[in-house]
Amino acid sequence: MMKVVVIEDETPAYKRLAKLIDETLPGAQIVAHHDSVDEATAWFTANASPDIVFMDVHLADGTAFDLLKRVKIDAPIIFTTAFDQYAIDAFKASSIDYLMKPVKKEELKSAIAKLDDLKKIFSDKGDVLTQTFAQPEYKKRFIIRFGEHIKTLETDDIAYCYSENKATLARTYEGRNYPMDHNLDALQSMLDPKQFFRLNRQYIINIKAIADMKSYTKARVIVSLNPPVKELPVVSSERAAEFKRWLAGDK
Repeated sequence: MMKVVVIEDETPAYKRLAKLIDETLPGAQIVAHHDSVDEATAWFTANASPDIVFMDVHLADGTAFDLLKRVKIDAPIIFTTAFDQYAIDAFKASSIDYLMKPVKKEELKSAIAKLDDLKKIFSDKGDVLTQTFAQPEYKKRFIIRFGEHIKTLETDDIAYCYSENKATLARTYEGRNYPMDHNLDALQSMLDPKQFFRLNRQYIINIKAIADMKSYTKARVIVSLNPPVKELPVVSSERAAEFKRWLAGDK
């Protein structure tokens, strides 16, 4: 149900607008009608914003713009007035439309359609923003197949993943190796980059698997892992700076 507020000090104009709203917006309900700045100020201060506000410019004790200076109205506004000189002020107030009295049904329909279009635009943009800024989901576990057996492997249990003889394996802290269905490039996008780092072409390591690190020639870094490996992996000079940022939690 659409909640409507009408700010109008002329009774005939209000009755006409209320009839048009009923005809144009089936199911809409006028939850408040006020004819003065003071009354409207008190209402908007005490109540949640409606879905739409119809507002005459000239009111019993001032103008609609006096009202907007007093309270923040978080609802689309359609101005209705017999005077066209306030159109610029209405535009500055971010109104949806500016309808001249007597308000015509087709003009009201057009204003409502404009509101619906704007809602759709902002809704679509909101969906895009949500998708853009949403935190990515990373794998929490993998399904491992070896022989006729199937088991799940928690990512927290993986010390590192490595490639060997064209196969990709995950080694746990217990020293067990499990074949992976994905290569290192794919795993790199599946694992949380705060926890895992691609050292080189052969290794993706869990930060908790680092046993020791030593500086090597040309700004490279040698990494000792737990469980240990035969040949210690080396971080190239090109990736050393990024590796250090990852260690510091800045990646």
